Amino acid sequence: MPKTLHSPHSDLLPTRLRELREARGLRQQDLADRLGHSQAMVSNVERGERRLDVMELHQWLQALGVDFMRFVRQLDEELREQAATPLNIAKAKPKRRPHRSSRQDALRVIAAVGELIEQAKSKPAVADA
Repeated sequence: MPKTLHSPHSDLLPTRLRELREARGLRQQDLADRLGHSQAMVSNVERGERRLDVMELHQWLQALGVDFMRFVRQLDEELREQAATPLNIAKAKPKRRPHRSSRQDALRVIAAVGELIEQAKSKPAVADA
């Protein structure tokens, strides 16, 4: 069976979970507190970077006050509707994020430029002779 981690259909569950949380007016941290997990874990699930097993999904839905079986039935209906669109897993590409060090390098450059600008502002202007 082909892997579906990066298929177009794999976004459906994380999207629905985020929508449920937002519909209840909860922040990621609020849900994390209810689950006994970190806000980062909630974020990773909602972005599709971490998957939930069935028991975790059940706990997640309980924390949101959502009936597990009703949610699964609705999800199944949506997946069946999407079944008309072939998965085409071979062509599905993972979401790419810049490597952490690349982001850190960019932040360092921005900070250095800011310091240079501040230094230039504080130095007196040199008159042309």
